[in-house]
Amino acid sequence: VPVLFKQTLENMEMEEGKTVSLRCELTKPDAPVVWKKGGDTLQASAKYEMKQKGTVTELVIHNAEAEDA
Repeated sequence: VPVLFKQTLENMEMEEGKTVSLRCELTKPDAPVVWKKGGDTLQASAKYEMKQKGTVTELVIHNAEAEDA
């Protein structure tokens, strides 16, 4: 059974220099998630923090910049 988003993803706007949290809910708990920007896979770092609990997965971007769009 494929893993799907429970809700349609929406665009967000955030001020530069702030922390932004992108989260979505999946139809299957603890499904493997890969966050990407363009063709590049994001890795956990001081800038990017990945969290997952049950069906909710979250990407936190610290000190957001225009390049993070």
